[in-house]
Amino acid sequence: VEANVPTIANLLSQLNHVLSLLQHLRDKFQIFAEYQNGSDWKAMIEQEQEHQIQAGVDSIIIDTMTSNLLRFAGRVVVVTGAGNGLGKEYALAFAERGASVVINDLGGTTSGEGKNSRAADDVVALIISKGGIAVPDYNSVENGKAIIDTAINAFGRIDILINNAGILRDKSFLNMQENDWDLVHRIHLRSSYLVSQAAWAHMRKQQYGKIVMTSSTSGIYGNFGQANYSAAKLGLVGLSNTLAIEGSKYGISCNAIAPTAYSRLTQSLLPDDAEHGLKPEFVMPLVLYLSHETCDETGSLFEVAGGWIGKVRWEKSSGAVVRKKNCPMTPEDVRDNWDKITNFSNPMYHKTQVDQVTHLMDVIKQIDSGSDDKSSLMTKSDEFTQTFTYTQNNTILYALSIGCSTRQPNALQYLYENHENFSVLPTFAVIPAQALTMNIIGSSNLGFEVDLAKVLHGEQYVELFRPLPPTATLTLKGKIVDVLDKGSGAVIIYEVEMYDEAKELLGINQFVIFSVGSGGFGGHRDTDKQIKSAQIPKRKPDKVSSEKTNIDQAALYRLNGDSNPLHIDSEFAAIAGFQQPILHGLCTFGYAARHILHEFANDDTKLFKAIKVRFTKPVIPGQSIETHMWQEGNRIYFESRVPESNQTVLSGGYVDLHSVIINNDPPGSITNKQSETPERSEESKTGADLKAKAAFDEINKRVTAQPDLVKKINAIIVFDITKDGAVVQSWTIDGKKGKLYSGKPDEAAQATITVDDEDFVNLAAGKASAPVLFTKGKLKLKGNVMLAQKLSTLFKEQSKL
Repeated sequence: VEANVPTIANLLSQLNHVLSLLQHLRDKFQIFAEYQNGSDWKAMIEQEQEHQIQAGVDSIIIDTMTSNLLRFAGRVVVVTGAGNGLGKEYALAFAERGASVVINDLGGTTSGEGKNSRAADDVVALIISKGGIAVPDYNSVENGKAIIDTAINAFGRIDILINNAGILRDKSFLNMQENDWDLVHRIHLRSSYLVSQAAWAHMRKQQYGKIVMTSSTSGIYGNFGQANYSAAKLGLVGLSNTLAIEGSKYGISCNAIAPTAYSRLTQSLLPDDAEHGLKPEFVMPLVLYLSHETCDETGSLFEVAGGWIGKVRWEKSSGAVVRKKNCPMTPEDVRDNWDKITNFSNPMYHKTQVDQVTHLMDVIKQIDSGSDDKSSLMTKSDEFTQTFTYTQNNTILYALSIGCSTRQPNALQYLYENHENFSVLPTFAVIPAQALTMNIIGSSNLGFEVDLAKVLHGEQYVELFRPLPPTATLTLKGKIVDVLDKGSGAVIIYEVEMYDEAKELLGINQFVIFSVGSGGFGGHRDTDKQIKSAQIPKRKPDKVSSEKTNIDQAALYRLNGDSNPLHIDSEFAAIAGFQQPILHGLCTFGYAARHILHEFANDDTKLFKAIKVRFTKPVIPGQSIETHMWQEGNRIYFESRVPESNQTVLSGGYVDLHSVIINNDPPGSITNKQSETPERSEESKTGADLKAKAAFDEINKRVTAQPDLVKKINAIIVFDITKDGAVVQSWTIDGKKGKLYSGKPDEAAQATITVDDEDFVNLAAGKASAPVLFTKGKLKLKGNVMLAQKLSTLFKEQSKL
C-alpha cells in the first residue's frame, strides 16, 4: 500500500481535476441550453464574463468564443518544462485556445536537482480554473516515452510537441566537469530526441504533427561559460532540420526557436531591469503560430525576444577555388586567396544538402576542365547612381509605344496632357530604370564581359509606392543583388530604386537578365533575393483581352531609349538566332499591364501596386497579344499568348492592386471612372470662403448695369471653382438672358470651365493668362472651346477688379 501511495495520490488529484472540469462545463452547457430556448445569448455572455471577473477568474471558453483566434480545438499538446517561465506561458496559451495540454515538469532546480509535483499541479489547476483542459506529468524528460504515454492515455493522440525543458550548469571551459557536460546534453539534446521519437510514431500514423525545438542564441553565437549548453543547443538545430526533412511526407513539421526571455533559467544572466521588456509572453505567439495547422513553415530557425522575431539562416562567402588541375594545393594557395575566401560581399545561401553538393560538384567540374578561376567574380555592393529627367512628352510616347490609341476607352488620359485625369502608365517605371542597365551589366564587378547579342531579359518586377508624376527628375540607385551560375550562362539580378525630387522612394525595379555563355564559374545556382513569379490558377480565365500590335511597334518602342538593334536590324537579329527583329519584351509587358488596368482597375493608375512577369517567348511586330487574367482578391494572375503561333510569351505573371474595380462595359464604350467634374466639397457648398465670390460679385454689379456686355457672349458658360482639388461653388454666365448668377443653369451649358479659386482671381484681375493656365493643366474646359474664347471680351473690359 505504501508503495502505491504516490500513484493513488496522483489518481485522486487527477479525479479532482476532472470533477472540477465537469462542474465548470455543466455551467457552460446550462448557458447553451438557455440560448437554444431563446434566451438573449449576448446578454448571457456578458453576464457570465462579469461573474467570472467578480470571482477573479477569466473564462477561457467565453473569451475564445467571442474572438477570431488561431484555435487549437481538438489538438493535444505536450509542453515539457511547463511548470514555469516559457513553458508555462505556452501551456496557458494553448489551453486558452482550446487545446488539451499535458503539463510536463519534474519540478527540479535550474541545475537539474530534485523533483516536486507542485510546479505541474499549479499550472494544471490554473488552466482548469479557467475552463481549460490539462493533465500533469511528473516524468523526467529522459523518460520521453512515459511523457507521450500520458498524452495518449489521457487524450488518445499527440498533435503538438514543444521541447522546452532545460537546465543550466554554467562554468568556464577550464573548470567544467564531465558530469556538467553530460547532464546538460542529456536534458537538452538527448531528451528532445527521446520525447520526439516517442511522439514520432503517433504523428506518422495520423499524418500530422508539429514539433518545436528550443535552441538558444548561445548555440548560434556562443557564450562564455556555456560550452556545454551552447553545443547542445546548436545540436537541436541540426536535429530540427533533419526531422523537418524526414517528416515532410508525413505531414510533420519541425522548427527551432532561439528565445531570449526573463525566467528562472536566465534571471542570473540578464540585467535586473530586463524583466519588463523580455517577458515570456513576448515569445509565446511565435510558438503558437508555428504549431498551428495553417502554418506551413518547417526546417527553420527563428530568434525571438521582446516582441521582435527574425528568421535565421546560414550563409557562406562565395569563396575562391585555390586548387588548379594537376597541381598540388598548398597552404600558400590558401594564404594568397584569403581575402576572396573571407569576402562576404556576395554571400551564398544553400537551403539543402543537395544545393551544397551541387555547388561542390560544379567547382570540381570547373577544376577538372582547367578553366580559369572565376569563383570570385560574384557581385559587389557598389551602387550605381544617376539622374533621369522626363516630361509628359516622354510618358505620352511610352503610352503610344505600348499600344495606346485615342480609339480605346479611357486611353486619352495617357495621351493628352490637358485631360482632366492625365496620368502616367505605371509600367513607364521601367524606362528610367533601364538607363542604368548598361552601367550595371557592363560593370567590372561581374568579373566577365557580357555579349549584348547573347543577353536575354528573363524576368521583371516593378513596385510603385505612389503614382508616377507627369514630369520629374528622378535619382536612380542601382546595384547587383546576385549572380547565379546556371552552367550554360549566368543570371544577373539587379535592382534600381527611384527617388523623387524630395528624396522619397517612388518605386523599385528588379531586372533578371540571362547572359548566355557566361556560366561555369562555380557560383551558386539559386537565391532567395529574386522576387518569384507566380503559379497560374488551374481554371478558365476570368477575363481575356486581345490586341493586335503594329508592324512598326518595335520601331516606335525603341524611341523610349532601348536602342538594341535586335528589335529593328534583321542582320543583328539573325546573329542572335531570330529570323526577324522581335518586339521588346518590356513592350509586351506594357500591353499586358494595360489590359489588366483596364479590366480590373477601370484604368485608375492609383490602384496599381506591383507587377511581376517572366518572359518566355518573343512577339513579332504585327502579331496579336492575348492576355488571360485570373482574379484572386486584389491579385490578378496573368499570362499572355500570341494566338497566331499559339505560344505563351509572358508567364507566371501577377499584378497586385490596392483594390479592384471590375470593368463590365462592352468593348468600345466610354468608361467614366470619375464624375464629369471633381467631387463637390460638402463642407463649403456656399462658396462663402472663396476669393472668387468677391470677384463674381463685382462682375455681377457691372453685368447688372450693362446686360448687353454678357449678351455678347450668347452662350451659357459655367465656372466650377475648386479648392484643394474639389469643386466648392459654381457660377453661371448666361449670355442668352444677360445674367450672371451663383449655381448651375437650368438648361445645358455650352461650356464648363474648371479652375482653382486663386487662379480665377488672378485671371479676373488680369494677372494670369487663360491660355497659359490651360496649357499647364490648371484650367480645364469641357464643351465648345470657341464659345469660351468669347469670355475675353468680358475680362478684357472688366479687368483689374
